[in-house]
Amino acid sequence: MNLTPAKTPKLIKNLFPNLVWELPSKEKIIYLTFDDGPTPEITDWTLNILKQYKAKATFFCIGKNVEKHPEVFNKIVSEDHAIGNHTYNHVKGWKTSSKDYIKNIVDAQNSINNQQSTINNRKSKIINLFRPPYGQIKPKQIKALSKLNYKIIMWSVLSVDWDKAISKEKCLENVINNTSSGSIVVFHDSKKASINMQYALPKVLDYFSKKGYVFKRIPE
Repeated sequence: MNLTPAKTPKLIKNLFPNLVWELPSKEKIIYLTFDDGPTPEITDWTLNILKQYKAKATFFCIGKNVEKHPEVFNKIVSEDHAIGNHTYNHVKGWKTSSKDYIKNIVDAQNSINNQQSTINNRKSKIINLFRPPYGQIKPKQIKALSKLNYKIIMWSVLSVDWDKAISKEKCLENVINNTSSGSIVVFHDSKKASINMQYALPKVLDYFSKKGYVFKRIPE
């Protein structure tokens, strides 16, 4: 039985007020985010669905995946979605020394920036959005990243799409029932999450679009 809450409890938000959990707005705006890519086929499919709804999103990329699949990464950038850092190889902050954790993030940033610099001969751009894998991060790591001018982006709504123990219908329900204006919603453009995500995402886009919501990238 999965005990991961689809909606982030207020207590957790209050314990870590310096992290970004949502972006409150009087306008009807939702911030879709995708973790763990880029992944061939899955990310491509995701980008095509987003385009159908003129939706923008934020992709928190793993450094080694950027190196392995530069063409998919290039497509994310060229379609004007935001890029975030998700470490080089999906390390757990609670089980990693702060020194090694920061190095892993810097390595991921270098991979991302090096690839960005090859796109249309653009100058390398500093990525200042970061999401900790599994949501695991120590206070010391938060402090170190703040000094490096990172915005640490968490979430207000989890689709729980990665969990094969929940149905695709439950994944959709997690998002529909908990999302409102300013919500930061987590999906995964990974093979593990693909069945649930590919079922839920189009329905989420359709449902909220009909209610007058727009989907934007997280400001960098």
